[in-house]
Amino acid sequence: MASIVLCRIDSRLIHGQVVTKWVGQSQANRIAVVSDELDADPFMKNIYLMAAPPSIKVDCYSNSSFAAAWKENQLGEGKVLVLFPSLTAVQDAVHQGFDVQNIQVGGLGGGPSRKAVFQNITLDDKDVGILGDLKDHGIKVFFQTIPEDKPQSLEDILKKY
Repeated sequence: MASIVLCRIDSRLIHGQVVTKWVGQSQANRIAVVSDELDADPFMKNIYLMAAPPSIKVDCYSNSSFAAAWKENQLGEGKVLVLFPSLTAVQDAVHQGFDVQNIQVGGLGGGPSRKAVFQNITLDDKDVGILGDLKDHGIKVFFQTIPEDKPQSLEDILKKY
């Protein structure tokens, strides 16, 4: 069974920071991108698949196909960095059977009614509810944009909201 070395929420999915810092720091040799929107867009999906170094295998899943693959052990072997674009996507996967112990929130973009809580990470009321649900599932959620940052606990982040 594959070993999840990092489960990260980052609205940008695969980008320079993930490829240059998080893949190396986590020692991942695979990336699983979980996004209904990306999985439904073959053109954009190919762009993301090409964004990773040649030595890193990248798979793209919809939320439901990822949860099914996880439960059926179709992820195979290797050290996997799992990327979700949003808290909603990871919550959906958890509710469908994705069993994860730790989730790193690394980048959630801005917008109306969103409040910055740590660097480029913003939350709204819906996000706060999802974070509570993940916590209730026994998942440790922490906030960290780059490896050099000290991880911020969910409790400390919610005090800023």
